[in-house]
Amino acid sequence: MIQPFASIHPGAEIADNVAVEPFVTIAKDVVIGEGTWIGPHVTILEGARIGKNCKIFPGAVISAIPQDLKYKGEKSQVIIGDNVTIREYVTVNKGTEASMKTVIGDNSLLMAYVHVAHDCIIGKNCVLANNANLAGHVEVGDYTVLGGSTNFQQFVKIGRHVIVSGGCLVNKDIPPFVRAARHPTTYAGVNSIGLRRRGYTTEQINKILDVYRILYVRGYNTSTALKIIEADIPDSPEKDEIVDFVRQSVRGIMKGFKSTSED
Repeated sequence: MIQPFASIHPGAEIADNVAVEPFVTIAKDVVIGEGTWIGPHVTILEGARIGKNCKIFPGAVISAIPQDLKYKGEKSQVIIGDNVTIREYVTVNKGTEASMKTVIGDNSLLMAYVHVAHDCIIGKNCVLANNANLAGHVEVGDYTVLGGSTNFQQFVKIGRHVIVSGGCLVNKDIPPFVRAARHPTTYAGVNSIGLRRRGYTTEQINKILDVYRILYVRGYNTSTALKIIEADIPDSPEKDEIVDFVRQSVRGIMKGFKSTSED
């Protein structure tokens, strides 16, 4: 299933039923799993580990060296899970000595022109819409959607089940289960529709809403809000996940929305 004019290094490990279209370049130290399709003019460089049943569309470049002047040629990797779709002209850079890997989780979709920089960790079942740009060391939780033309500063962390509106510039961490929008990027509510689609009950969603009313709506600072949440909100896995995320945030979390007379 390897078409003429593809250039494949003999050191690459490619499963028997992988389809490789013309004008593909695959370097040494590459592993590609069963059932994967590599479209025309794709470039896959050293250190790529690509799972089963992936689809990589024309013009994508996987496992290029980082755009980081600190990179000194260390043998790092890009690890792509199973059932991942990578559309046209996506670029995914390999890791640096900081973590030695860049990771894309199972069942994720990276739309055209997405850039994932070195040492990023993308969870499972994520969608990165056209022209989403992730600087180095960004972490994205499972089931998260990043809208088109979004930009994420280095070391930002995004929680699970988040949706970020198109065009946002994100320079603070975004906690789990929320919608983020506006300029600057601020809290825009709980991602209730997404949570219902993934099996969360009305009771669970209401408990999440209770947490975020204290954290974002009632005007408390973050430390005070956390004390009130821990004292007044009944225990639940979702509450624990939110509180742990906020407490562990190094960059600080995005702010709540405050309207003004000019809005």
